[in-house]
Amino acid sequence: MSKALSTNKLPPLKSLRGFEAAARLLSFRKAAQELNLTHPAISHQIQALEENLQTPLFERGGRQLVLTAAAKRYYPMVRETLELLINHSEIIRRSSHLEQLKVQSYVTTSIRWLAQRLSRFRVQHPKLSLQLVSSVHEQGFDPSNADLAIIFSLDKLPSNLHWTPLFKPTLFPVCSPKLAIGDRTLSAQQLREHPLISVTTEVWQWSHWFDAANIPNANYPHLISTDSSAMAIEMALDGEGIALINGPFVDKDLIAGRLIVPSAHQLENFGEWGIACSLEQSEHPQIKAFSQWLVQDVSDY
Repeated sequence: MSKALSTNKLPPLKSLRGFEAAARLLSFRKAAQELNLTHPAISHQIQALEENLQTPLFERGGRQLVLTAAAKRYYPMVRETLELLINHSEIIRRSSHLEQLKVQSYVTTSIRWLAQRLSRFRVQHPKLSLQLVSSVHEQGFDPSNADLAIIFSLDKLPSNLHWTPLFKPTLFPVCSPKLAIGDRTLSAQQLREHPLISVTTEVWQWSHWFDAANIPNANYPHLISTDSSAMAIEMALDGEGIALINGPFVDKDLIAGRLIVPSAHQLENFGEWGIACSLEQSEHPQIKAFSQWLVQDVSDY
């Protein structure tokens, strides 16, 4: 049996909201505006918190608030605690009436891989509604914004998340046959003499690829940068340069001959593609149904 909490030692919870806003904004006035309170109300909350903690949190008198040493130590803990409460409360709210499953993924993953599979999902689960939440930028799973996420991860996920592996990545170059490279297969060294397309959120990819080809600290005299893998693929299709692909996102273009692989060198054994969700949600029937379907679909196709 768990030990009873000493709730009488808790600071006034309402005051923590005021303290977090005032400490972040360094202004009682701005904190009051953000929380739709009056300036005296915020001042009263801070005073009540200081009396409870028996220590001042702000140095008054100047044009801008200054955090005391105690407040600088206290603020990160208050912020983290409030974020945990918000995120987990939102998870509970959503799970109690999960009418639509929100699936987070990158734009490239959604357009070039997931979307073409969803007709098969609808056949098996006609009553389960999906909402795709896509982002151009590479990012981790946000449990406050989606129920699960299809993401690529180089590192082990935090312990509060559940991970279902989908497939191992393979990093390889592609370009259009229109790019003037001839019929030969290029070495990694020769590839550097052609326009290379880099994704700003995945700047590690080319350096890792060249490192694995025993060309460390390679420079790229003809580098073109873009902000998404989807754009990099479109530029490669148009003959603008050579893009690196991390996963099965151009298979149809390779089969159709719209893209070719100009170099045999590829990078494997790094990171993993998979499905992330919160531990609390991992056994939710709808989340479990989607995860199991996708794992099987990847195996079948």
